[in-house]
Amino acid sequence: MALFPTNTPSPLAASSLGKSLKVSNEEFFQLRDFIYEQSGIFIAEARKYLVENRLSNRLRELNLKSFGEYYYYLRFDPNRRTELTKLFEVITTNETSFWRNPPQLEVFQNKVMKDELEKLRLARIKKLRIWSAGCSTGEEPYTLAIILHEVLKAEIGLWDIKITANDLSEAVLAAARRGIYSEYALRTTPKDIVAKYFRKDGPAYHVDPKLKRLISFGPTNLSDRAMLRRVERSNIIFCRNVIIYFDDEMKRQVIEAFYDNLLPGGCMLIGHSESLHSISRAFKPEHNSGTIVYRKEA
Repeated sequence: MALFPTNTPSPLAASSLGKSLKVSNEEFFQLRDFIYEQSGIFIAEARKYLVENRLSNRLRELNLKSFGEYYYYLRFDPNRRTELTKLFEVITTNETSFWRNPPQLEVFQNKVMKDELEKLRLARIKKLRIWSAGCSTGEEPYTLAIILHEVLKAEIGLWDIKITANDLSEAVLAAARRGIYSEYALRTTPKDIVAKYFRKDGPAYHVDPKLKRLISFGPTNLSDRAMLRRVERSNIIFCRNVIIYFDDEMKRQVIEAFYDNLLPGGCMLIGHSESLHSISRAFKPEHNSGTIVYRKEA
């Protein structure tokens, strides 16, 4: 999940769609605080113009005359829940791909998964749970499903495996469930993997149905502790390029929830530009070439 892409229309482009709608400081703070309250996403004051540009079309579609009216619509209108979904779709974007950050995935495949499977086999447990938190349009959980097939091969049918894939936006979850992607989404994926796990249909690539069977897609708001507690406890958590959009307090709350969710000895992987250094000391960091694995000690 990412907040406000670099290709957001400029104010000039936005005004070309009609009379430019301006957000006052008071309206911006109202909306910023509301978005933070609902999602944990914090929008800096320097990004005020992006709120203006991104939400103007919502105001026009609802025939509202100001951002203040939109704020009250979100608070009190009978259709506010439907609009809240639209708001989440507008304020979040989903620039991702299959096989994103190959060095980290190599560590996951050759060390994390190897160690976890060996531990489970010794305990005579063939149950594995992975949580993809902030799964966007599905590229990450499908990548993890491919890696599991590559590691377990024919043995995979003997395992009880579930990848829980959550996101804030219903629209991206719908796209993830469809499992149809462009060549661009596969730009960092090894060619042999594409040939093995995708069916090409014109310009579209369809994921193999056996990957879908490992994944459960559903909505989750990372700022809602009650929702997070309902996620089945995990051996491994992926939460990449998500917490960078939270303020420090929200980061601490989310990481604490992940720690509680992990089974003893479980681990978490985050984005390459993210760090838990100033957020949590609960995890034991394991330094590998290409990534840090955060371990919950047994």
